[in-house]
Amino acid sequence: MENGFDLDARLAADTLALGDWPLSRVLLMRNRLFPWLILVPRRAGAVEIHRLTPADQVLLTRETSAAARVLERLFQPDKINTGALGNVVSQLHMHVVARRRDDPAWPGPVWGRGLSTPYGGDELVVLADRIRTALREEITAIQEIR
Repeated sequence: MENGFDLDARLAADTLALGDWPLSRVLLMRNRLFPWLILVPRRAGAVEIHRLTPADQVLLTRETSAAARVLERLFQPDKINTGALGNVVSQLHMHVVARRRDDPAWPGPVWGRGLSTPYGGDELVVLADRIRTALREEITAIQEIR
């Protein structure tokens, strides 16, 4: 636990941790149907964006944009979906999902549909390394703005 921050067990079970950015822990959803990152602000008890400090709100927006740029560059999606729902997991977390018109949930949402296929073999490890490299490139831009 870091400064009272503890990742929700459901988020931990459904994802692979890719690393930490200035504000958020960056996670990869374990669902090969959708390139899907989740950003979890490392703030104890964080539930709502509007309850973050103004500085953290800005930083979360910048990190969400950086995650979207990574997914866009790596996967060339038709659309990037972002959202912070919290109906099942109340801990504040931002979904950043690369969507394609030919994905199995299009044009509907990816959550709550029961559409999940795990990564096979070394696929998750290879993808995680590829995304981590791109995330490292984006972190420089975030830190320069701070």
